[in-house]
Amino acid sequence: MRPFDYTRAENTEAAARQAAGGGTFIAGGTNLLDLMKLEVMTPEALIDINRLDLAEIEATDEGGLRIGALVTNSDLANDARVRKGWPVLSRALLAGASGQLRNKATTGGNLLQRTRCLYFYDRAMPCNKREPGTGCSAKDGFNRILAVLGTSEHCIATHPSDMAVAMRALGAEVETLKDDGNTRRLTLDDLYLLPGDRPDQETVLEAGELITAVVLPAPVEGKQTYRKVRDRASYAFALVSVAGIVEVQDGRITRADLAFGGLAPKPWRNIEVQDLLTGEAPSEDLFNKAADLLLAEAKGYGANDFKIPLARRTLVSVLSELTAEAQQ
Repeated sequence: MRPFDYTRAENTEAAARQAAGGGTFIAGGTNLLDLMKLEVMTPEALIDINRLDLAEIEATDEGGLRIGALVTNSDLANDARVRKGWPVLSRALLAGASGQLRNKATTGGNLLQRTRCLYFYDRAMPCNKREPGTGCSAKDGFNRILAVLGTSEHCIATHPSDMAVAMRALGAEVETLKDDGNTRRLTLDDLYLLPGDRPDQETVLEAGELITAVVLPAPVEGKQTYRKVRDRASYAFALVSVAGIVEVQDGRITRADLAFGGLAPKPWRNIEVQDLLTGEAPSEDLFNKAADLLLAEAKGYGANDFKIPLARRTLVSVLSELTAEAQQ
């Protein structure tokens, strides 16, 4: 690990200003410290934000929740309001990591964790995400866990977060603070970037821009679930995951909010799939048509070809389960 400066921020404004000069925020550090040890990330300065007043979960006037960026994954997953009104989020968090990691990992950090592509972590191998312009070793290498949607010729890495997949299905928004004091609110779709020809640029966040909170809209009617398919029953990153919120009334699907993990460089959502399902009577044929639409542009790279039929089966199974429960 290379030497670095360390500063403990006293307030959010100071944290943003300090990071704008080239520093990197650190809270739980469950991903960042590993990357620093491997010298994949080599920040000149760390800005410790653990003392900032960002660790509360508060009700909003609209009936939702405002989740501070420093709320731990354990506290968020176990919050009684989350378990009741947004159970898909609680389930995703509990599926995401061991208890020890959930106790340290934070909401903001979870959103910004880096890909687990083996070539990103191996400094001896070319990686456009780590060093732009060097090439993508994964395309012709061991790419079993990598993306089949939203990729480019420059990168096929996947986003690793389970929490972000559930939040995207729920329509969550991210609040940020810039170093000049300005704030903004971003949807998760706007927050994350697809790789294109600059896979090193993963989000739209500017230097020094600090995630301060995530805002959940009010709970909606319907059944919720988070289905995660992985290589082992213990904690592992998703090969395919589906966050689903489905409502059925009078034999017709009236809501189908879906997001997918393990398939793309960011939590994936296809509004056309939701539109196809809405207003229709549940059936296996309909669910397969939804899978056809979701995977129409999917592309495997050899070792991860299996993800395409796996995603189909997982989506059909989740929709069958949720619609059956919604009609009981």
